[in-house]
Amino acid sequence: MRKLSILILGSIFFLSCDTAKNETPKNNEEELVMYEFSEMALLMEEMYKTNEELKKKILNKEAIGDFSDKFLNIHSAVLTNPKDRDASFEIFSKAFVENQQAIFSASPEEVRDQFNLMVNSCIACHKTTCSGPIPRIKKLLIK
Repeated sequence: MRKLSILILGSIFFLSCDTAKNETPKNNEEELVMYEFSEMALLMEEMYKTNEELKKKILNKEAIGDFSDKFLNIHSAVLTNPKDRDASFEIFSKAFVENQQAIFSASPEEVRDQFNLMVNSCIACHKTTCSGPIPRIKKLLIK
């Protein structure tokens, strides 16, 4: 009886190992498709990082420098979905640029509020299209 049990367990072990060898190999010709960011997605990533640094400077009461013209590319960068460039987008993007520029001309007492106004303009736009980044954008708000 003991020999029979050992024989059965041994057979199961060898059969299970052999079955693994017979698995169909994956097709090596399949290509992995990597997501490529649109011009707008890349620009928004850059704008986020720039505003993250700007927030730190405001909180530390450091000089914030000058407005960067790269923000003006919002009017020409190719969107992930080109159909999203509608009248609403144009209004929001214009308001964003104006609010971003206003940070650099605001008085030290007003710079925090102006920064939050700019962040809120981003949130307002993203509520209409592409709402995914809103939680991340909210992290920019200065409390």
